[in-house]
Amino acid sequence: MQRTQMLAMARSAITAILNAERPDVPSVDDLPDWLKPLRACFVTLESHKRLRGCIGSLDAHRPLGQDIILNAVSAVTRDHRFAPLQPGDPVRISLSVLSPLTPLPVSSETELLAVLQPGRDGVVLQAGEHRATFLPVVWQSLSTPEAFISELKRKAGLPSDYWSDNVRIWRYHTDSFGEEREMPVVATGTC
Repeated sequence: MQRTQMLAMARSAITAILNAERPDVPSVDDLPDWLKPLRACFVTLESHKRLRGCIGSLDAHRPLGQDIILNAVSAVTRDHRFAPLQPGDPVRISLSVLSPLTPLPVSSETELLAVLQPGRDGVVLQAGEHRATFLPVVWQSLSTPEAFISELKRKAGLPSDYWSDNVRIWRYHTDSFGEEREMPVVATGTC
C-alpha cells in the first residue's frame, strides 16, 4: 500500500510537470507520518525499456514524501542526458529509498573489491570534487566488482584505473520497487 502511494505521488508530479502545472508538494504537516522522516531516494524513469531519467538524493535532507515528488520532477526536467518527456510518452517509474550512507574505510582498490556485496551494495565514490554513485540495481549490468568500480570512477570523471589516498567510499542499501509496466503520462484537458 505504501509503495503504491509513493509511486502514485511520483507519477502525479511527473504528470503535472508535463502539463505545465506546478506539482503539489505537501508541507511536512500534511504528509502521513510514514512519509515525514528525513530519507533520501532516487526516482528512475524508463521508456521502451530504456533508461529515460534518474535523479535522486544521497543525503537525507528533507521528508521522504517531499523527496519523492521533487526528485520525480528533477528526473523529468534536470537529467540532461535524455530528450524531454512529452505527454503521452510511456514511462515506468521506479523508486529506490536509501539507507543511511555508511563509510567504508578501505586503503586500496583491492580491499574495496574484496568487501563489496554484488547485487546488494549501492556505492558512493568521492575523490576531491569528483563524486558519483551507482544504485544496487546497476549490478544487473555491471556484475563484477571490478567492472562496477571501474565504471563508477568513469561516471565520477576519473580514469577507470584511478586510485589514491584521497578516495572515499560509502555504501548503502535500498528498498527498490517500481510500477509493473510502462504507462503513458496522461495529459489533462486542453483549451
